[in-house]
Amino acid sequence: MSQPQLDKEESRSWIERLGQVLMGEPKGREDLVQLMRDAEKRGLLAPDALAMIEGVLQVSELQVRDIMIPRSNIVFIPREAGLDDIYPLVVESSHSRFPVQDEETSQVTGILLAKDLLSYVTTGKTQKFDVKDVMRPAIFVPESKRLNVMLHEFRANRNHMAVVVDEYGSIAGLITIEDVLEQIVGEIEDEHDFEEEAFILQRNESEFNIKALTDIDDFNERFATNYSSDDVDTMGGMVVKSFGHVPEHGETTQIDNFLFEVLRADNRRVHLLRMTILDASSEE
Repeated sequence: MSQPQLDKEESRSWIERLGQVLMGEPKGREDLVQLMRDAEKRGLLAPDALAMIEGVLQVSELQVRDIMIPRSNIVFIPREAGLDDIYPLVVESSHSRFPVQDEETSQVTGILLAKDLLSYVTTGKTQKFDVKDVMRPAIFVPESKRLNVMLHEFRANRNHMAVVVDEYGSIAGLITIEDVLEQIVGEIEDEHDFEEEAFILQRNESEFNIKALTDIDDFNERFATNYSSDDVDTMGGMVVKSFGHVPEHGETTQIDNFLFEVLRADNRRVHLLRMTILDASSEE
C-alpha cells in the first residue's frame, strides 16, 4: 500500500475516533486529552490551543490550595501602619495589592491597593492618612474551593484577590485571578516582568529577576560562572534539578553563592526566579 493511502487511512481513523468521542461519552479525561494530543501532532490543533484545553480541564480538578500563595510568602500591611511604614513595603515587594492585618488578632481586615496611595504621594496628606479609610473589603475563601468556581466568583464579583482560610478559619494563603488564569493560558505578564527580549533584570546590587528560559551559557557569561549545559539548557532546568522536584512559588534553593527563589511556577514548570548573590564571607 502506498504512503499517501496510509496517511489517508490514518487521518480517517483519527477523525472516526474523534467522531465517536463527540457523538458519545468518552471513556475518561485521559482519552479526551490523548485525542487532542494526537490532533496537535497531526497539525490539526495548535500547540497553544492544546495547552489551553489541558489547562481548562486541569482547572476543574484543582483546588485553591493547589496554587495559592502560602501565608509565609504574603506581604502584610499592619492596620495601624503609617505611610512611612507602608511605602518601603510597597516599593520592595512591587505588588499591587496587600492584605491589611490586625497585628493583635492576626486577622485580615481589608485589602490595600497600591494605587490608592497615589493621592497621598502627590498631595502630601501624610498627617491625615489612615489605612482603614482607603482599604477595600477582603474576600475569604476556603482552601477546598475548586478553581473553576473561584474563577467564576472572581469574574462575577469583579475581585482580583481573595484571602484563603483553612478549616479553622486561620489565614492559609492568598489567591488572585491571575493565578487561576495562568493555569489556563500560561504565564501572564505582571509586576515582575520586564522587556520581552530581556531575560535577566537587575533589581539592585545583589538581586536579579531571571526568566526560567534563560540559557545557562548566557548566565555564565553574565555572572562569570562555568555551569554545564550538558544535562539541562536553561536556568529553570538547573534550578529544578537542584530542587529534585518542580518547586512551588516561594521555595528557595542555594547553588554555590546564588540563592534562587521561585517567583512564579505551576505544577508543570518554573517560569520566573529571583536570584540573590550571597556574601561569600557570610557563609564561612
